[in-house]
Amino acid sequence: MKIAIDIRTAGGEKAGKGWFTFHITQSLLRLDQENEYILYVKNKIAGFEEFKNAELRQIKGSSFFWHRNVAKDAKKEAVDLFFAPSSYIIPALLPKSIKTILAIHDLVAFLFPGTHNRKANIIERLFIKKALKKTAHVITVSDNTKKDVQEKFKFYKNPISTIYNAADKTYKPVAKEKLTGFIQKTNLPKHFFVAVGTLIPRKNYPNLIKALALLHKTHPEYQLMIVGGKGWEEQEIHDLIKQNYLSKKVHLLGYLSTTAIRNLYNLAEALVFPSFYEGFGIPPLEAMKSGCPVIASYTSSIPEVVGDAALLINPESPEEIAASMKKLIVDEELSESLRNKGLAQGQKFSWERSAEKLLEIIEDLK
Repeated sequence: MKIAIDIRTAGGEKAGKGWFTFHITQSLLRLDQENEYILYVKNKIAGFEEFKNAELRQIKGSSFFWHRNVAKDAKKEAVDLFFAPSSYIIPALLPKSIKTILAIHDLVAFLFPGTHNRKANIIERLFIKKALKKTAHVITVSDNTKKDVQEKFKFYKNPISTIYNAADKTYKPVAKEKLTGFIQKTNLPKHFFVAVGTLIPRKNYPNLIKALALLHKTHPEYQLMIVGGKGWEEQEIHDLIKQNYLSKKVHLLGYLSTTAIRNLYNLAEALVFPSFYEGFGIPPLEAMKSGCPVIASYTSSIPEVVGDAALLINPESPEEIAASMKKLIVDEELSESLRNKGLAQGQKFSWERSAEKLLEIIEDLK
């Protein structure tokens, strides 16, 4: 069987879809030595050289034309199956003769368009229905997203399966004495919370900054480390930092390596994840696997990911966020309980199990 995968998002600085593409493809190739794979990329991506039954194929073209050229090449190669882990465009362009597995991570473009990039809204709305009409099997990264798809696209009658994200194996507890060099090199404060995610409206950083300002009334020593690449509509974040005199307390660290993020999880009081909506929400899982307590929204798929291993909050309420942060500061027993529960919860997710489920779907489509 000849299988094509669009792994373009698996290179460079990755967010959720990119990490899903990178890990699910690697794990699938480790499992499957029989089928032949074409991995479509725009630029070379490291991490796939070891797989003898996979060809990394560079395709030229910018924006939409890259996708069109991939669709043309897949048709010319007469591939049996196309797996689209991060984009709807190529599946929408492929002929029905090529069976397609389409990954849907979230429906933010439909459910919360005001919190999503305008260009992404247009592209997703334009292509997802066309893609679904040609798709043999949809995979979603949570049962919550599966429910969203079933409710929004009632015309789609083919199978939908949940295949969870997982966390990189880098994320694990690290003894504090092994982090001394990292602490000194980065000049980290003694007391801080961490937040992880691109600087976009959906991540709800304004309410988190308001919560930190409230926390400072009783615990001014606590700082906030925000890890995430630049997004859009960031000005409110900067304005709130200035208005609340938090310029020396809130640190926008940009995009960091997995090792650096793991170290921050190991040293932080907790991860605070007040997102309005997530298709899955990988940072809480990374934090739990690192032994870091989690404060997270009770919305969308997040409770499905964290189980009973997090303090769940209303993302609309800075007061509730601040109260949960304070609770973890003063209650060491609660903090330790969440660490232990988080480590157990994190073991429920693995890329190997997710890839096994994907391979079963592929075999069923033969």
